[in-house]
Amino acid sequence: MSTLIGSAIQNAKSSFSPRGAAWALWAGVLVIIGLAALVNYLINGHDAYGTSRQVPWGILISTYVFFVVSSTGLCLVSSLGHVFGFKQFEVIGKRAIVMAIATILAGFAVIATEIGYPFRMLIYNFISPNFTAAIWWMGTLYGLYLLFILLEFGFMMKVNHKYAGYAGLAAFVAGIAAHSNLGAVFGLLDARKWWSGPFLPIYFILSAAVTGCAIVLLLFAVRYMKEKMPDNVRDTMLTISKLFCFLLGVLIFFGIWKLFSSLYAGAPGKYEAMMALINGPLWISYWGFEVFLGMVLPFVLILATKGKHLGVAVFAAASSMIGIFFMRYNLVVAGQLKPMRYDPEVVNASGLVSYAPSMTEIGIVLGGIGLCLLMYIAANMIFNLDADKHH
Repeated sequence: MSTLIGSAIQNAKSSFSPRGAAWALWAGVLVIIGLAALVNYLINGHDAYGTSRQVPWGILISTYVFFVVSSTGLCLVSSLGHVFGFKQFEVIGKRAIVMAIATILAGFAVIATEIGYPFRMLIYNFISPNFTAAIWWMGTLYGLYLLFILLEFGFMMKVNHKYAGYAGLAAFVAGIAAHSNLGAVFGLLDARKWWSGPFLPIYFILSAAVTGCAIVLLLFAVRYMKEKMPDNVRDTMLTISKLFCFLLGVLIFFGIWKLFSSLYAGAPGKYEAMMALINGPLWISYWGFEVFLGMVLPFVLILATKGKHLGVAVFAAASSMIGIFFMRYNLVVAGQLKPMRYDPEVVNASGLVSYAPSMTEIGIVLGGIGLCLLMYIAANMIFNLDADKHH
């Protein structure tokens, strides 16, 4: 134990740099903004949010989805190495898993501000489980997933590749189960036709893999910003950029058919939600961010360079992450804009209800991002996240 603590202190000293301190400072500022927003929420309750009876799920839910999707995606990509035996991908293991832990914890922190009594939820999750509720399974499976990735990281730090592989496999299975179940939380809501159906569980897994590739590219670009990237790491990043491009192509294919199936025959609920995206209140968020920045631009950039230019791939990954954040927002909000029951007092001329995030919600989102970055920066300073040699 003392050896581990001493190693952590030594690594923290060697890892400290003005650039790292600047990153930590910016992350800390975001956390302070989030705490200020949290105080306002604790004083004013849900009145501080832009949500309503008509749109009960807002940007906090979509941000939670964004974080847990990111965590699952990082787990999926990192499992290619020490779980499925692709040696080339072993270099990303510890760094990806640390970020997977940071993103899932940030997601839990954000969703806790949306739940009225999060501690009561934790208690009743154990003493009064509802096995028929997808949300109960979501909480339970993500709890198991967090446990397994923590164990996986612990075994990695002890250079115990055998047990890290076992824990990684358990995390992979739990992550797939939890994430597809998250899609089912939406997909099983038959009253909301935009979400209803088997599409979302599959779509969530695919988009998680896309997100995982993008984050890995960004993590290693930052890691080797001031020094030469080793050849084996560079080769792995180029391989991931090609995988990223392929998955983006599949995601675009899914998106096109989602659009056509929603518009075809004007199915109530689906049609109005899709029109809100393509020609309604969410059109900028959809066309500008989700479609262009999130999918088309990164796909075209990597395809044009044949996946051989790492700088372009990193830029594409950054663009995609911005777009993916709005992709989650569009998914959550668009499904609620068609009112369940017509009310002339809340429905606008287009027959839709409206939603805009409040400053409190935006502050909590920024705080969640800052918390995620701060946890990763701290782990990067305390632990050696570069790849170990197998013995």
